[in-house]
Amino acid sequence: MHRVLSAAVAAAVCLMAADSAVAQMGFGNQVVGGIAIDAAGMVANLDPQASEKLAAERTRLLADAGITAAESRKVSLAGVLEAVRAAQASGEPVGPEVVYLGGLTAVEMVLVDPEGNDLVLVGPAEAPVVGPQGSVVGDQTGHPLLLLEDFITALRSIDSARSAGMSCSIDPTAEGIARLQALLRRQGSVGGNPEPLLRNMETAMGPQTVTVGGVPADSRFAHVLVAADYRMKRIGMGFDPSGIKQLPSYLSMIPQNAATATMPRFWLEAAYDPIQRDPDELAWKLSGRRMVCLTENELANANGERTRQGKADPLAEKWCGLMTEHYAELAAVQPIFAELQNCIDLAVVATLVRSRQLDQRAGLDLSLLLDPKAVPLVGYDVPEAVPTLASAMRQPRGWVVTASGGISFQPWEFATSFADNRSLAEPRVAALDARPEGQWWWD
Repeated sequence: MHRVLSAAVAAAVCLMAADSAVAQMGFGNQVVGGIAIDAAGMVANLDPQASEKLAAERTRLLADAGITAAESRKVSLAGVLEAVRAAQASGEPVGPEVVYLGGLTAVEMVLVDPEGNDLVLVGPAEAPVVGPQGSVVGDQTGHPLLLLEDFITALRSIDSARSAGMSCSIDPTAEGIARLQALLRRQGSVGGNPEPLLRNMETAMGPQTVTVGGVPADSRFAHVLVAADYRMKRIGMGFDPSGIKQLPSYLSMIPQNAATATMPRFWLEAAYDPIQRDPDELAWKLSGRRMVCLTENELANANGERTRQGKADPLAEKWCGLMTEHYAELAAVQPIFAELQNCIDLAVVATLVRSRQLDQRAGLDLSLLLDPKAVPLVGYDVPEAVPTLASAMRQPRGWVVTASGGISFQPWEFATSFADNRSLAEPRVAALDARPEGQWWWD
């Protein structure tokens, strides 16, 4: 824990100058979503004391950020590139306005500016403050701000994500399931006091494996995926409160007279409405972004190998329906779920840039951001495993072992569904004409 806290408070955060000593920014992004990862790659909740120190350090560093709120902020990627080059030339870190992309909390439009050799991101913006679990969020809505670091990761990873998308999964091992089944065959019923058996079940199952796909496992982007999945599982199992009355734990929904042993599979997927575009494909609008919680039964054989059954337990379906319906409220009190949406937004933008060659159409050279040697990102501790947690139902005639599942989305799929919208051309021209001289973000 001391190692994680030290990294969180004192380590570099986003960008490093390629031709000088490491330019440390100190915003503590080694800690994401209230989780800590130890030297062995084990994921756990961040210690409350460490979280408080992290929040205090981030508050201090953001005191003079100079970012204000706006209903519709325009952020020039050409300006971001210029700021990165200037930081490299001076050996100084880029400022928070660059780190947090001018305070954007979402990307609603992407504008192509061939005359200015630029791509412009448009969306709501807020001043950064430190929110729950030390997250950097907007001062008005509490929604996390977008990070340049995540956008760079998305740009660099988007080609490799073409086939299988971007994902993370936390799953028990076959060996662990086999050991658990052997334990339960020997044990029989739970008995009056389930705690000894539950601890034995956790030991038998052993650590569960964390798998990240489509983005580097040592990236902040990956940490967001893992932290969101980890938090979802803990809420479902009743180990962490959701923070909203509309979403109880899955465990609490199981009838008291149930006599069952189960390992439900829960996972989140993303969905968008078709991306709107003007006839010249110079203005693109993202809308209808939403997260969907899904579930499916799994069956394990004697060797612990799992098979998905293609059907779901009704109670698990009901819990997923509640999470889907109230995801926005959940994200307002658990910022990691909003950070997940931010990363998906940035991945969709990266896919648009790549698939429609928007950078080439604009005449904007993004090679600096695409080159890990020119702009290296700080490496994060790689999440590798999560301890198994088992819970008894209120009337201990059954039990639930940590749910498997994960997060999965395919940004390339979103960037193949379009809807023509001629009305986008006019606001694009107005937005570009309103740019003040010498400013890379404006309202």
